Parts: sequence; structure tokens; C-alpha cells
Amino acid sequence: MPILPGRRLGPYEILSSIGAGGMGEVYRARDTRLDRIVAIKVLPTHLADRSELRERFEREARVVASLNHPHICTLFDIGHQDGIDYLVMEYLEGETLAQRLLKGPLPLDQVLQYAIEISDALDKAHRKGVTHRDLKPGNIMLTKSGTKLLDFGLAKLRQDAAPATPLSQLPTADDAITAQGTILGTLQYMAPEQLEAKEADARTDIFAFGAVVFELATGKKAFEGQSQASVIAAILEREPAPMSTLRPLTPPALDRAVQRCLAKDPDDRWQTVRDLNFELRSITEASSRVAGKQPTFFRNSHRDRLRLLAAIAAIAFIALGIAYVFHYFPAAIEEKTVSTLSVLPPQNAAFSIEDAPMVSPNGRFLAFVATLNGSNSLWVRDLSSLAARPLPGADGVDIGGEPFWSPDSRYLAFFANGKLKKISVTGGPVLSLCDAALGRGGSWSQNDVIVFAPNDRSGLFLVPAAGGTATAVTELDRASSETSHRLPWFLPDGRRFLYTAWSTPANTAIYVGEIGSRKRHRLLTAFSNAVYGSGYLLFMRGRTLMAQPFDAGKAELTSEPLALAEQVDYSPKVATQGQFSSSQNGILAYASNAGGSLQLTWFDRSGKSDGMVGSPGLLNELRISPDSNTVVSDRLDPETGFYNLWLYDLARGTTSRFTFEAQSSDRNPIWSPQGDRIAFSSNRDGTNKLYQKDTRSTPKEIPLDISGYNKQAIDWSSDGRYIVERVNDPVTGPAIWVLPLFGDKKPFPYLQTEFHVWPDRLSPNGQWLAYESDETKRWEIYVDTFPTPGGKHQVSIDGGSTARWSRDGKELYFLSLDGKMMAVAVRGGANFEAGVPAPLFGTKLNFGDFDVSKTGRFLIPTQIKEPGTLPITVTVNWPAGLKK
Repeated sequence: MPILPGRRLGPYEILSSIGAGGMGEVYRARDTRLDRIVAIKVLPTHLADRSELRERFEREARVVASLNHPHICTLFDIGHQDGIDYLVMEYLEGETLAQRLLKGPLPLDQVLQYAIEISDALDKAHRKGVTHRDLKPGNIMLTKSGTKLLDFGLAKLRQDAAPATPLSQLPTADDAITAQGTILGTLQYMAPEQLEAKEADARTDIFAFGAVVFELATGKKAFEGQSQASVIAAILEREPAPMSTLRPLTPPALDRAVQRCLAKDPDDRWQTVRDLNFELRSITEASSRVAGKQPTFFRNSHRDRLRLLAAIAAIAFIALGIAYVFHYFPAAIEEKTVSTLSVLPPQNAAFSIEDAPMVSPNGRFLAFVATLNGSNSLWVRDLSSLAARPLPGADGVDIGGEPFWSPDSRYLAFFANGKLKKISVTGGPVLSLCDAALGRGGSWSQNDVIVFAPNDRSGLFLVPAAGGTATAVTELDRASSETSHRLPWFLPDGRRFLYTAWSTPANTAIYVGEIGSRKRHRLLTAFSNAVYGSGYLLFMRGRTLMAQPFDAGKAELTSEPLALAEQVDYSPKVATQGQFSSSQNGILAYASNAGGSLQLTWFDRSGKSDGMVGSPGLLNELRISPDSNTVVSDRLDPETGFYNLWLYDLARGTTSRFTFEAQSSDRNPIWSPQGDRIAFSSNRDGTNKLYQKDTRSTPKEIPLDISGYNKQAIDWSSDGRYIVERVNDPVTGPAIWVLPLFGDKKPFPYLQTEFHVWPDRLSPNGQWLAYESDETKRWEIYVDTFPTPGGKHQVSIDGGSTARWSRDGKELYFLSLDGKMMAVAVRGGANFEAGVPAPLFGTKLNFGDFDVSKTGRFLIPTQIKEPGTLPITVTVNWPAGLKK
């Protein structure tokens, strides 16, 4: 029996009826508590009377309520009163797509817009484990803000019904549809597996989605018939006509995408709506480019004639440039001569000295990361042009992530804000492909898959170039002290790839891996990345770029290496990362003569620069002494590839070397509480172990912890009793350990989990340890009791790294994922409490080291401008210039 206006269901006052159907009635109502208009859906008694369906309905309604998405109708509440079960939903004004289709097919731009919105909503639901199972034009509302999906997930209530029965018959507006018409309308969007009473999943929604898009574009249903039986036969047996036969201007890519949606076998369809959504965005982007190429006609005015002449002159100039690059360069190659040009940074900008200039595979474009107005952006220069241009939307690029090209030179992939992303070099939307906390390079194969390093503490992962779930493709060899795999580069077959296995300097090597196999073979020991081009393997030896003949078919080196270029830069923070790249047709780009690249700089709480410490250099870790009078830092010698420790006397303004190893690295220095000793990690015995050295008299380093596995010194407790270590355990992976400096001095594990963890700093009172973990699939800052964990608290909210305490223990500082210095008030006594993190200033760091003095000043390694203003060298026909 209909509910009359004025009646209340809980706090909701019924105002009027909206519609009715086999799954219930819908009413317009007012929420008397919030004074807002809502839609009330009342379930029919044949469902409400069945307790198992009511329980299932309530359980699934909670899931649907969690789908917070701009294109899903929001479920506010569920209730039961006087034997009536009801839903409270967002009230929408507009018309359904079914009503709109009565006027005919939609314009192509609207088809693509609505398709992208709907698929994005479906992707959100599928990721929550919810499938719609009754996607159709009548369940899609058109509003001022775009599309809204209705009745999401309720079809699961009817899994026990006969397959040809409609899964939802409830209209959300006045639809004068008979029961028979409703059944037919629903049938025409049902997948074959639904009709055959087989298990339905997310791919069932994809089939219905394809049928909906087909109808939006053509105005006709994909499957039609005079009866239920004939419609079922059409779905099970016949292929719909290509959309282009009904609407000739339909893009072929859209036609193919919809045909794949409508495949009879679920395995032949798109496997995720996310992949389909990326394809639709690419089609939209391509359509926009075509639209942008339409001719523009000038009015007959003097100004427009001048513009036309200027345009003609510009086109002529570009044509000359193109002629230079694509005629002169090939001629140079043919004549076995070498041509070189210099590429300057954009005006008022500086090249990132952490990222290599990347030549496109076809040799036409040069991509690079540049810093302008404090933002790191991705730029592209067509080598036939005199100017580079930024790619709109490609901002906030992770420094050191190394952008990389698609094999057809049309797209660039890059890391930003915890994601691997891609963008067309001609412009268009930035598309996120998958999560990547701190990318360390990637490579895109001709088979449209990407191998990449999602962070600097793991193996390599594989993801489709259209985006999706990333899966591991290499495993770290913990027994060899490997800490990461990075900087992959596909070989021409699209299956095998080069990569660097980062370990100790003596064990870091270049390997060949293969998709689908965990087997690998070692090419050579090198403290470098590797690039393949023009029949050579390119890698660094010191600061010399080497080229060694390489058989890509057999993945074997065939002769001795030759010197190609001198004084080529490394990334200051990632010493194995040489700043070079090569195309497949003999064009090389590299950065050189950066010299000192980071400057220790003081900043106050507002971000104002307040002086510098020491001279520029390739710096990594730094620590301010307990009395704030001295700074210790590890510093890379680019000629040897090894680190040593250096001291900076702040009172006298002097710099002195503290360790003197010539064939190994001393890193990760930490001060004793009294400032009379420095503990550090050294690989002088093959793997990283802990040593200490007196800062005043004793010249000899004394072993502290030379047991077990590869380890790093992190912090020294204020009572002098403990040192916190990060240990690379070959069985459990990276973990946090504690070295007691009393008793038997036997290290013990503090935190071993399945997630990546990284210790940061102990609180000044020694009772709390701040550390990082990616257990939420994003790096966050946590604090736990010390020396035994058991009181864990999450401090960061939207991601964070590199936590540091103020000297009085009342604040905790950390870096946000976009490089802001964050501050949070804390109470670190017996009970820990934390406030809300607030930004202080931008640092241009995403992950990196910094420290805080007694007076609250921040000491941060800052990229100095001069190196980034030096030109990038581009060499054409570089094989002819090898120094034999």
C-alpha cells in the first residue's frame, strides 16, 4: 500500500511519491534533523519478510554506503519501522539516461564523458567488492554535475532468482514502463553468464557497460528481439553490429573498446573497469587532438593578417628546424660523423640534477625534469625546436624517479605523489597507473607493459601500460646483501630487461631479467645503471660513460668496453644513477660538470634561508652534534663512487675529513649522547657493519656490531645504552633492530613485519621511536614505545617520511609526500599524544635527510642553482665517436 504524504519513517517526513517497481517504491522526503530533501526507497514485503534477505540487504547496504564517489548516488541511511524496511538516499534532480535516449543518440563528447564517469564509479565499487549487476540507462541519472549511478549493489539480493527475472525494476522517476517492458529492458543489458545462471562478477558489469555505451552512441540497443527468448538468443549467440556502421564518425578505438566489453566469454572482456577507464580517457585525449587540428579561419583584418603572416613564418622556421634534425642528422650518421648540440634549461628554471635527460626512442624528443618557482615539472623539447615546453599537469614530479618513454615515443611515464603516472607528449590528462611510493626508474616495453622500481627498498614490479595492479617481477637476493633493484631498461625483444641490483659497492651489478621468470644472469659488476642502444651497453665507470658491444639477442657482452664521454654526472642522492640516456638511432643525451650539487643550508620555521654549512657536494646523511656546534655528513667522492665522513665546525667555519677509507664507503653517522664518539655503517668488510670512532683523540675505528647481516646505524639513545639499527635480514627482509651497549651486547629485533619499515629517530627522553612503514600502501610516520614496542601511534595523516624530534621533545617534524616540512605537537612522556600535523614550508624534498638544532633551526641539503643551469649535451651518431 502506498505511503501517504505527511507520514514519518524515523526522522524522515514523506512528501510525495516518485515512482514504483518490482523492487519497491521511491518517495521524496525531508530529513527533519538536517532539513534536507532525500529519496526514500521502501522495500517490498516479499523481500522484507525473508530474514536472510533482510540480513544480507543490511550487510550490503553498509558496503554501498561506503562508496563515496561523485558519480554514485549516496546512500545515507537504512531503517526499519512498522514492518517497513527502507533506504535513505541522495535526492537527485534530472532525468535518467533512458529518458534522454528517447530523444536519440548523444553527441560523441557526451558519450565519452558519461562513459568515463560511469566506469570510474564502477571501478570504485569493484575495488570495494561491490558489483552492480543491473547496470542500464534507467539506473543512470543525468544531473547538473554529471552522471549518478543508482541502485548500486542491490542486485545481489536477487542471486537466487531465475536468471531471466529483472534484477531491479525500480525507476527513480516517473517511467510509465509495463512489467513486460521492464523485463525486456533489463534483459538487454544482461551478460551471458547471468542468463545461464553462472557466477557473475565485475566483468558482468563490464558487459552491461558496453551495452549502455553502445546505446548512447547509436541510439539503438546492442541486442534486440520481439520476445524474451529472442533477446536471450541474441545475447548468447549474435555479435552486435559495429557502432561505426550505425554512426560513421564513431572513433575506431571506441568501437573496439565496446566490442571487447561485449565479448561472450568473460575472459575475453576487459578484466577490470580501471583498464577500460584508461582506454576511454586515451580515446578522449585522441579525439581532442583531432579536434585541435581543425583549421582556424582569420577574419579579414590587419591584425589577423599579421597573425597569419607570423604563423606562416613560425611554420617555416620550424620546418627548417625539422629539416635540420631529420635531414642533417641522418646525413651525419650516414657519413659516420658526430654532431653535438647543447640544450639550455628553460628561462628562470634549472634542470633537476637528480634525473637523467631522457631521449625518446625515435630520437626526436628530449624529456627532462626542471625546477621552476619551487615546483618540479616534466618538460619536453622537440629537437627540431629551439624551446622546451612543460607538460600541463605533470607537476610535483618525484626527484630521482627518472621519467621514461613509451616505445612509440608518444607518452612519458613518471612518478609523482606516490603514483606511477603517464601523460601524452602532445598534452592531455595525466593518468595514474598504480601506486609507487618512491619510484626509482622504469621501462616501457613494446608489449605495452611497464617494469618499474616502486621504491628504493624492493625488487622490480610489472604493471600494464594502461594501469592496474602491480605484481613483483624480481626478488632481492638477501644473501648477497641486495637492498633494491632499480633503473630497468627493456631490450628490443620486449621481454628481457637490464636492471641494477644495488648492494655494497663491490657487489652492485647489472643483471638481465625476464618477464615471467625469476631467473637472471649477471652481466658485469658496475656501480651504475645500464642503457642499451645502437648495439652497445652503456654504463658508468667512475664519471666516465662507457659503451661495450652487446648482443641483445643473446643478452651477452661481445667485446671490451670503450670510453664514450668524460665527466658525466651521477645523481647526487642515488650514486648508481648515471645521468645519461640513448635513443635506438644513435642519439645520446647526458649531463656533465655538475660538480658539487647539494649545499647544507639553514632554514628557520618560516622557510627563510639562514646561512650555509661547508661547500657544495654529493651529500647523503647528516647529523648535528648534541651541543649543536658540529655537523657530520657522509659525502660521495664521484671519482671513486665511495662515501667518507666529514666534520663541519660551525663555530670556526672549517671542514675536515673524519674517515679515510679508499675502497669502501662509510655512511649513516650518528652522535653519542655526549658528542665524543660517532657511530657509522661501513662496508669495508664486504657488507655494512657498525663501527665507532672517537671525535677527539683516537684515530682508529672500533667495531661495534660486526655480526649478522647488512645493517645501518640510525640513532643512539640519550642514556647511551642502545643504538637503533636498520637490518637487511635475508629471511624476514628489512627490519628494525636494537644493539645494546651493555651486558652481552647482543642485537635483538625490535620490529619485523611483512611491510617495509624504516627507523627514524628516538625521542630525547629515549622512551619513543619514530619510524616509517608502508603497511597502508603509503609511507606514514608511526611512534612506538622503546626499547620494547607495544604502544603504537600513527602521527602522519596523508603520508610522510624522515621524522625528526625537536630537542625538547615537544614537536615531531617530518616530510610530507609533496616535500613540505610538517610539524606536529607531541607529548612523549609515559603516554604519547599527538596533535594534527601542520605544514611549515616547502623543502623540495620528498624523501631525504635533514636535522634540527637546539635553537629549532633546520639543516637541509639543498640543491644549488648553478649545476642545474649548465646545458645538457646531445650527441648525434655517438657510436662514431667512441674512443678506441
